[in-house]
Amino acid sequence: MPKMIFINLPVRDIAASTRFYEAIGCKKNEQFSDDKASSLVWSDTITFQLLTQDYFATFATKPIANAHETVGMLIALSCDSREDVDSITKAAAAAGGKADIREPQDMGFMYLRTFEDPDGHVFEPAWTDMAAAASMGE
Repeated sequence: MPKMIFINLPVRDIAASTRFYEAIGCKKNEQFSDDKASSLVWSDTITFQLLTQDYFATFATKPIANAHETVGMLIALSCDSREDVDSITKAAAAAGGKADIREPQDMGFMYLRTFEDPDGHVFEPAWTDMAAAASMGE
């Protein structure tokens, strides 16, 4: 079995957050979703577990941060092309998120943009030309 990552995120509105994550390309796993949790599959090994703030608090020993005011992590998402980076960022903004919370980064071999989900969690879709990146060390 491959190693998997389940990213648990506190959200204010399960339905709205579910729609947002579906808009950026996730598929809802109904088996692990209900009125307090929504399981959104990004890939075979990465799943976003959206939890109501009250439910999330049952797993946490610290107060839940307001992600609109503080950053606890930055979630980088690999993309297959520059166009995919632009597409997911545009979809995020159209679905209630905030696009380009900092300037896009274009380093030639790597292209990054940044967006927030409706709860302020920060994402960085990125495309990398691995062959060009490997030749930089030569």
